[in-house]
Amino acid sequence: MTLLRSASATDTGLVRSVNQDLALESPTLFAVADGMGGHAGGEVAARLAIDTLAVAFTRNASGAGLYEAVREANASVWDHSVDNPELRGMGTTMTAAALVEEDGRDVLALANVGDSRSYRFHEGELTQITADHSLAEEMVRAGELTEAEAAVHPHRHILTRALGVSSAIEVDLWRIQPRRGDRYVLCSDGLTNEITDDQIREVLATVADPQEVADLLVRAARTHGGSDNITVVIFDVVVGEDDEDAPTVAAVEVDFVTPSSDEPPAQVGSPSPADEDVTPLAGPEPLRPSWWARRRSRRKARKAARGRRLITLRSLLFVVLAAGVVAAGWFVVRWYDSNAYYVGVNNNELVIYHGRVGGGVLYSPVEVQRTGVTIADVPSYVVPQLNKGVPESSLDSAQSYVANLKRTQIATTCVQNPALPICAELAKLGTATTTTVPGAVPPTTKAP
Repeated sequence: MTLLRSASATDTGLVRSVNQDLALESPTLFAVADGMGGHAGGEVAARLAIDTLAVAFTRNASGAGLYEAVREANASVWDHSVDNPELRGMGTTMTAAALVEEDGRDVLALANVGDSRSYRFHEGELTQITADHSLAEEMVRAGELTEAEAAVHPHRHILTRALGVSSAIEVDLWRIQPRRGDRYVLCSDGLTNEITDDQIREVLATVADPQEVADLLVRAARTHGGSDNITVVIFDVVVGEDDEDAPTVAAVEVDFVTPSSDEPPAQVGSPSPADEDVTPLAGPEPLRPSWWARRRSRRKARKAARGRRLITLRSLLFVVLAAGVVAAGWFVVRWYDSNAYYVGVNNNELVIYHGRVGGGVLYSPVEVQRTGVTIADVPSYVVPQLNKGVPESSLDSAQSYVANLKRTQIATTCVQNPALPICAELAKLGTATTTTVPGAVPPTTKAP
């Protein structure tokens, strides 16, 4: 007979506004889900996964039943995202442990997908049971990164597995012999990203009450930054196996099964070909995956390495096309800004500018010609327009506009005082007529 005592704690952290983590704590089933996909998506994914896991496990409270419950949780999140386009891309991690009976003995079945973690604290030593399904950790296992390099790698948060992102999922499984005095930790990466395993071990070793342990770990993660949601589930083995010669932890190799397959999963604890790949763990030693798992990990690492190449033909073509579009847009805008002239006033003198009135996006007006014509030489009713700027399509049209203004003013003056010498000269040339200025009402012209 095995008796467990548990507690849990969760916190939004200091950066995020919504808690997308969710914990499950029951007498025999424990889990942590860390949702992703935006505020709504992450919360929905975590809730669907936890609720589906709890219901599915009650139908088959066994190691194989836990495996199927995790797969059912994946299908639930996936189907919901397909039916709701606004939730496309949502997903969640999950690490779960269940106390089950096999061959008349109690064992702990543990399942994991993603980078939430499960730890075992045994006789003062802390062992990470689960293996993170993240790009950086895959590269560590393939020998391409060290643990120190993975801790600061820019892709360390990219998951290689999560519930709900595809219709099929691979689930890691372990069989664990519960021993009296052992303590287990299930947590989201909001804890492990902020505090070290040594800090976790120190709290587990010095605090007896599991609720106080959970609260202290969450507070420690907040104190060290709290950059993500933080969730912790603690359960202690109060009554359990005392035989130190019994196998403690074993990883169960389960073949990848799609939802459409009729093949049953490998039974946890039952004789099957997969049992040949079961790898027992002694104390804190890491998992030693099977040949097929190592081959699959190397293949994923090679794909990741190809994806990290700085320059590929596709990326080069994209850069060239993008540069072409930007250059074309720049030339079009510059052409529009510079393909115009206008007449304005500077120190009471009419000046011709190259550019748009008020300036353009990429081209500021440039002074082209000071005409020598003052505002006293042009009709007074056009001065307000000149102060704002009168646009013209070319330099010639701008020059003609200024000349017309000057002639209009002379003609107006000659109407009022035809005895002026210039009026007589204009009369001889037949030019003493009023020139119409755009936007102005010309005065009445008297015949000479």
